Amino acid sequence: MRFGLFGRKDDAAGKAAAARLKDDVRRLLGLPEAAAIAVNEIICADPACPGTETVILVMNPGEKTRAFKVQMAMAEVTEEALRAALGG
Repeated sequence: MRFGLFGRKDDAAGKAAAARLKDDVRRLLGLPEAAAIAVNEIICADPACPGTETVILVMNPGEKTRAFKVQMAMAEVTEEALRAALGG
């Protein structure tokens, strides 16, 4: 999914990248199936922004929602970059 100046755009490649990242986040953080994971690609038009970034929200029952950011498009996020963003 993409959000930004011109709204939301859904496409098969974006959905596949989001699903891959959700699976990786669940595995890397050892999350239970009850945890909800949201993955979105943000495109910021403000020159002060880094451009495209991937924002990951982890909502585990009984815990505060955690947010993680990766300074690249969803399709470009490697496991190494994801590990770094998750703090590991």
